[in-house]
Amino acid sequence: MVHTTGKSLTLDEFFALPDDDKTYEFVNGQAVPKLLLSTMSPKFFHSAITGALFTLLSQWSQNRGRVCIEWALLLRWQDKPWVPVPDLTYLSYDRLPKTWVKDEACPVCPDLVIEIISPGQTFGAMTEKSTNYLLAGISCVWVVDSAARSITLFSPDSLPQTYRGDRAIATPLLPTLTITPNQVFQLAGLLDN
Repeated sequence: MVHTTGKSLTLDEFFALPDDDKTYEFVNGQAVPKLLLSTMSPKFFHSAITGALFTLLSQWSQNRGRVCIEWALLLRWQDKPWVPVPDLTYLSYDRLPKTWVKDEACPVCPDLVIEIISPGQTFGAMTEKSTNYLLAGISCVWVVDSAARSITLFSPDSLPQTYRGDRAIATPLLPTLTITPNQVFQLAGLLDN
């Protein structure tokens, strides 16, 4: 896929662009690189946290739903098509049946999206993106900050909640999930034993 400037693309044109080694999101009719600068490219912490969250959520979600890494979402934001690519997505089988198996973008709003702050990204920018996810119909957004060793939960019906240490993340959307930031960072190898 190539970064476009000038003419707006349709959603079909966006998905027809040739692939390259970057991940793109569809924003306001443009193919926008998920990470704009090479300094923002995910590093070890990002990769390790992605793996830890994928492992923990996959164990919990068995027979409940699917957990995916960097799965494009077909959303609408400000009455326009928007295709973000969150770091992780959880989608219950209630929203998209287990029998749905297609190699395409996610056609429904997931239950949860997770964004992990990469070098060069800011918590403020992730907060803005989280707000956009909520306005597009996502039920819950987690922003993971490896520097602060925290996970901030955004939902449409409450103020953001930041979790640190052994405080279990609590959300009515995922009532049986018991996970703490320390579990995530420990499994990622980012905390001392």
